[in-house]
Amino acid sequence: MDDRFYPTSLAKLLKIILDHYNNSGSIFGISKDLFFVPYKDDAFKIHRYGKVLETPIGVAAGPQTQLAQNIVVSWLTGARYIELKTIQTLDELEVSKPCIDISDEGYNCEWSQELKLEQSYNQYLDAWIIIHILRDKFGWNNHEDPGVIFNMSVGYDYDGIQNLNIQWFLDKMSDSASELQSKLDSIKSLYPEVHKLSISPIISDNVTLSTMHGCPSHEIEKIGEYLITKKKLNTTIKLNPTLLGKEKLHQILDKSGFETVVPDIAFEHDLDYDDALSIINNLQEKSDSLNLHFGVKLTNTLESINNKEVFSNDEKMMYMSGRALHPISINLAKQLQLDLGGKLDISFSGGADAYNVCDIFSCGLTPITVCTDLLKPGGYGRLKQYIVELRKHGISEKSKDVSFEYLNNYVATVNKNEAYSRNHLHDPSIKTNRNLGMFDCIQAPCVDTCPTNQGIPDYLYYTSKGEFEKAAEVISKTNPFPLTTG
Repeated sequence: MDDRFYPTSLAKLLKIILDHYNNSGSIFGISKDLFFVPYKDDAFKIHRYGKVLETPIGVAAGPQTQLAQNIVVSWLTGARYIELKTIQTLDELEVSKPCIDISDEGYNCEWSQELKLEQSYNQYLDAWIIIHILRDKFGWNNHEDPGVIFNMSVGYDYDGIQNLNIQWFLDKMSDSASELQSKLDSIKSLYPEVHKLSISPIISDNVTLSTMHGCPSHEIEKIGEYLITKKKLNTTIKLNPTLLGKEKLHQILDKSGFETVVPDIAFEHDLDYDDALSIINNLQEKSDSLNLHFGVKLTNTLESINNKEVFSNDEKMMYMSGRALHPISINLAKQLQLDLGGKLDISFSGGADAYNVCDIFSCGLTPITVCTDLLKPGGYGRLKQYIVELRKHGISEKSKDVSFEYLNNYVATVNKNEAYSRNHLHDPSIKTNRNLGMFDCIQAPCVDTCPTNQGIPDYLYYTSKGEFEKAAEVISKTNPFPLTTG
């Protein structure tokens, strides 16, 4: 198998999707039972950039948002704020492989863009079209607003953003009319109703600035000002967790038990807290004057020393995400809201999961984007539980004052919550010595421990349903002499 991406055409991808659904009721292995079906009375709907978001949940810029099929499956399972994979002017990178490790808390290598800019644009437009088609096919288009927002993510410096290829990308995302019409013509035989659909040529009017670890403060402000005043985009600035300060961050990490080693250089070359407040105030003022939306995202990954065998020795640093990052990001959110009067718009990505999504929402930290949690067993299907929890608790948007009060209380809870502490007796691993079939990729410790690789999950399943003969068949398949080995 090659380690390069070769994007599929829109027509071929749509045919696969429609065939899968019509034949099996699933799309890319995701059963329709896991699809998010929007209800008119869903209390958790929010508004952003003058548009409706059918859920406050999204996927962070990363593995789930680089290819059209991943974006579509994210949307199917409930993600409605799609942070598109970060693009940059250097679009022919040699990416270190493997570049992600999600055995518990997450780590990744910094460089990860694997498509050229034109390919990325086409993937985003293809996903945009397919989502509109599926809304129509499933009867979910009962209002003109598609209920989903595509959020551009760009980096990594001012000079790069000025280059022609980035300018071309930003312009195309703002007006895809010519390519949109051509693509619709290419699939009209597969979905004849496509020309009746109202698909906006504006894929995105908003952007998140993702800067490199160590980007100078004046550079961050310069890029943010350019995106707001020159490109007229609703703009979000992604902030690093080191903004919390060395003492407080180390205090949280030391207490957690995670073996993440954050070097002093991470604090020295990252944005200073006072500079961050100045940038936020200045960019908020410029956005307000142009009637645009401004906010920050908490947080970026945490720079740390590479102590993982999974990554190449050439990678001196790795970048932490997942549950170990949650208390750091929450504490930073509280500090910023405290200093800015609780009025700052903060979107959140730091160890979000089904168990804390209602709390994060109640803190007013929306949209809530996820990456690490979806890279664990269950994948995109894990979003189903997020929706179940939000509906069960009847969560809805609160005023800024109520949200800030909740955030203050939640910080105290998080700082004592054992869910954000490392409690493993050994390093978790999904590796196995068994020969794995095409769809057999998840570790079953009971199977691996058994000398005959007994199909224990299978015979337990049949036993639970009272189908004892089938359970016995499973046992005898790999263990014909159970009394002897027993």
